[in-house]
Amino acid sequence: MTYLFSRVISRISGTPGKALFGYPQQHCQSLFFSTTCHSSTDSNPKGDASLQEKVDPYSLVADEISLVSKRLRSSSVAKVPELTSAAGYFFKEGVEGKRTCSMVLLLMATAMDIHRPESPFNCIGDALRNELRRRQRLIAEITEMIHVTSLIHDDILDDADTRRGIGSLNFVVGNKLAVLAGDFLLFRALGALASLKNTEVVSLLVTAVENLVTGETMQMAATIEQRCSMEYYMQKTYNKTASLISNSCKAMAILSDQTPAVAKLAFEYGKNLGLAYQFIDDILDITGTSASLGKGSLSDIRQGIITAPILFAMEEFPQLQAVIEQGFKNPANVDTALEYLWKSHGIQRTRELAAKHASLAVAAINSLPETSSIDVRKSRQALVNLTQILTTRNK
Repeated sequence: MTYLFSRVISRISGTPGKALFGYPQQHCQSLFFSTTCHSSTDSNPKGDASLQEKVDPYSLVADEISLVSKRLRSSSVAKVPELTSAAGYFFKEGVEGKRTCSMVLLLMATAMDIHRPESPFNCIGDALRNELRRRQRLIAEITEMIHVTSLIHDDILDDADTRRGIGSLNFVVGNKLAVLAGDFLLFRALGALASLKNTEVVSLLVTAVENLVTGETMQMAATIEQRCSMEYYMQKTYNKTASLISNSCKAMAILSDQTPAVAKLAFEYGKNLGLAYQFIDDILDITGTSASLGKGSLSDIRQGIITAPILFAMEEFPQLQAVIEQGFKNPANVDTALEYLWKSHGIQRTRELAAKHASLAVAAINSLPETSSIDVRKSRQALVNLTQILTTRNK
């Protein structure tokens, strides 16, 4: 399926992407002619000290997240009722999750509203500005569909029975229909991606899908030496967790016609936020409860998946590697590994690693070009606040 996806995508990425919103370039120029220019920058980037106060990230984009959620429910409708029910399982109200991906991407879209004299977006009318925002929301929808597809397929591979506090899709409808539902969502995402007609954005999202598959394969096929390697763990974690949000953040910058330097900062924010998020997830898998996590606790170690806390503990207690080599089908080995973990600084060092990457994410936002736009500055502050919220959560 992934090979087929890549072949189809390669055809899409051959589509010329220079026309703005699908209009011929000369038509866009005529639309620009009589519009009012909007500049979001001046020489006073700091200005209002009140922006240093806590900004609620969700409240800034709540209305748009609601739009994205409705669109996702609409996108999951198929010609066969059983497929509609399965594909929309995680998009139903009440079980749709935190929509963290959408929140990050919509905030990033506003944070990228930076004045560039040479950019066509510097001087456009409301109609084209609204169309740009619609396309950016579409990136959020595509990212959510790819993300949910990866969750569905992960649960099948892991034989999981819960997700987000309810039965996993494979547990409720069986593996066959769950696989088809994941495939359906992936190709709905493909169709939406094609409609953007932007070759660079297509390439970014294709890379993210490839990395998701690569990361899952790395986890499945790892040797003992690889499972005990921090370098291997970091690469796998980037592929499975951080690649999608980092490439989607960069896509927001590309759609806004930002410079390569600004696009790289958007990418770095997403990458480091995604890594920090996963490190906290790895801690919570050990310290959290099934009720708070919405899935079984200790699920990683019981499946033989070695994460940062155990890897750090192994640095202090090398004999832990022998326990890992024996595997964790024997509950006694799980208990032994946890005993070493509690005696070590594994949890603390993993929190420090998460904090380090959260700081790198903040540094990326703080390196963006200066702006005096209140909306842009609020969104940037919200992205900064998210690094704290996501790395101090307990579920």
